[in-house]
Amino acid sequence: MRLLTSLSLAAATAIAFASVPASATGVITCKAGPVSGWKSQQALTDKLTKEGWTVRKTKVDGGCYEVYGTTPEGDRVEAYFHPVTLEKLYVGRRGEVLFRKAGY
Repeated sequence: MRLLTSLSLAAATAIAFASVPASATGVITCKAGPVSGWKSQQALTDKLTKEGWTVRKTKVDGGCYEVYGTTPEGDRVEAYFHPVTLEKLYVGRRGEVLFRKAGY
């Protein structure tokens, strides 16, 4: 009986947490609308590569595209881009803000 109660409690907890949306872990939040209107992460990588960036990783965070990479100036950074326009919103390096678009 004790095992059944423990399993029921674990299942209820898992269901409760599954229904809570994931929150952003980064410093920027985008209100970019439905994902169907977003450009692809590959499009962002291609754009940045043409601009001289080295992109190590891209992911979605806070409704924005988050990029880990190296700028053309050689700075290893974490940067955020709007997923619809691919506009640069924030660039930071080890706690130092290198660029932040007004309003973000």
